Amino acid sequence: MQVTGNTKTKEKGRKSVTVKIIAAVLAVALGTGIYFAGNYIYQLQEYKKRIAAISISAVDLSKIPDGSYTGSYDAVMISATVRVNIHDHQISGIDLISHKNERGKRAEVIVNEIKSAQSLKVDTITGATNSSKVILKAVQNALISGVVKS
Repeated sequence: MQVTGNTKTKEKGRKSVTVKIIAAVLAVALGTGIYFAGNYIYQLQEYKKRIAAISISAVDLSKIPDGSYTGSYDAVMISATVRVNIHDHQISGIDLISHKNERGKRAEVIVNEIKSAQSLKVDTITGATNSSKVILKAVQNALISGVVKS
């Protein structure tokens, strides 16, 4: 069988279209990768900034009437929402409503330590320090929301 000029032109055209499709797919994949990498880097920087900004201070339980108070804190990669129950100016319970975490699930026991100590001045959980700080801040925010201003 003899290859004509017309057949060679068709083959070159098909190869050209194939190369263009592959180039377009690679360009889209590269663009998507750059977008997600940039977004991750931004979130990581914001996360580090929010964790560094966490400051836990004492809250005077004698100024909080009986009731349930909700608080949360969002540090981008870790967040927590809690409900703190106060009875007779004491923490009678802490419900961890949500806790978004990477490897900080073990920090969830800190709510028991807060209740036992009746204070936010508790040690963070080893290996889950940042999750501990976020949960502590959520509890602090809940308690602050219940403080009666005099």
